[in-house]
Amino acid sequence: MDNNYAEQAIRPFTIGRKNFVLIESSNAARASAMLYSLVETAKANHLNVYQYFELLLTEIPKHMDDTSLDFINDLLPWTPSVQETCPSRFKKS
Repeated sequence: MDNNYAEQAIRPFTIGRKNFVLIESSNAARASAMLYSLVETAKANHLNVYQYFELLLTEIPKHMDDTSLDFINDLLPWTPSVQETCPSRFKKS
């Protein structure tokens, strides 16, 4: 058993570690962690990260007045419609 996948997933985070010294608030640190989580989850689900963020930034504002957050379920990276909309150009391994 190895943890190669986990090590590769955190590689960008460890490379950017020196830049995180510039984060001056816990809110900014939380926001950064959330973005890293979204990026790595999209990659793990074989999505084109740019297209996935474009989808999120297009669809979420349409629901700002909704009283329910159920629409989020349709935007999760493992949802078939998202998989079709934002496929990675790299082959699944």
